[in-house]
Amino acid sequence: MSWLPNPSMWARALTTVPRLSRDEWEGLDPIARWLIATRSAVFVMTAISCGVGGLLAFRDHAFDPTNFALCLVGLVFAHATNNLINDFTDHLKGVDKDNYFRTRYGPQPLEHGLLSMRQMVLYIVLTGAVAVFAGLALVAMTGMVTLSLFAAGAFFVLFYTWPLKYMGLGEPAVIAVWGPLMIGGTYHVVTDGGWSWGVVLISLVYALGPTTVLFGKHTDKLEQDAARNIKTLPVLLGEARSRAANIVMWWAQYVGVALLVWTGALGWPVMLVLLSLPSFMRATEAYQARRPTERPEHFPESAWPLYLSAYAFVHNRKFSSLFLGGLILDVALRRFLGG
Repeated sequence: MSWLPNPSMWARALTTVPRLSRDEWEGLDPIARWLIATRSAVFVMTAISCGVGGLLAFRDHAFDPTNFALCLVGLVFAHATNNLINDFTDHLKGVDKDNYFRTRYGPQPLEHGLLSMRQMVLYIVLTGAVAVFAGLALVAMTGMVTLSLFAAGAFFVLFYTWPLKYMGLGEPAVIAVWGPLMIGGTYHVVTDGGWSWGVVLISLVYALGPTTVLFGKHTDKLEQDAARNIKTLPVLLGEARSRAANIVMWWAQYVGVALLVWTGALGWPVMLVLLSLPSFMRATEAYQARRPTERPEHFPESAWPLYLSAYAFVHNRKFSSLFLGGLILDVALRRFLGG
């Protein structure tokens, strides 16, 4: 292992899922290894959730920067812990053994022999410890409601992979976690105990985006999951209904934003999300046909066998970035210009 920092690999791991050989892994520094092992490219969804909650608190003149920083660290490290537990559990259950899908779209630390079982457990313990420390610090500062939110978060981190994912509850869990739990929870701790059902409604609109990414991934590997008796929601619904469900959720996001702006819960700048319509159209076009069994010639080799989830991820990143940007402008107008 190298102790020489490699910022270029950090940036690569935060934006993509790098595919690398054992020799390349051996030459990485500890931070790069952790970022790759935890699949850090998806942390952007968690960071935006936290950012939305923080911005809504700032809009309402109740923003504690220390609590926000602790919340951001806690949520990101909780997400990282969940990803590690996911790979650990699937390895123990033999799910990823000879699994062309999981082991092709990115490094599976145990299946690829990048980490030993002992090292993987150490990654989980240390990563989880950071999340627990941040969470308990927030509980101490903001009270019992935060303890309830902390307990709910711990439940999903520990039990998402099994049994929730195995019984069609993984996808609904994402709506709950990336919506009310993350955004509503951030608002609660950053306002030092405040709660808003209006914020919960806003959070549900945002949470549909991360849900479409997971829905897409589970539809991509529907046959593999069904063969292993993993009854994700796409396995239960079938491919055609699952593709249709994602399109409906995308439409629901646009309609939800429009209704929130119309009712005054959000300001007109959030309609910037309309600039993501081209990516929505591309994703919808891909979802209107059966998933190809072989990589289409126009599709990037680096992304395959992710296909539906790749379209969902790209669209969600575009929509979420514009949603966050519009919210920043909305909050700035309300706070500084009285708009």
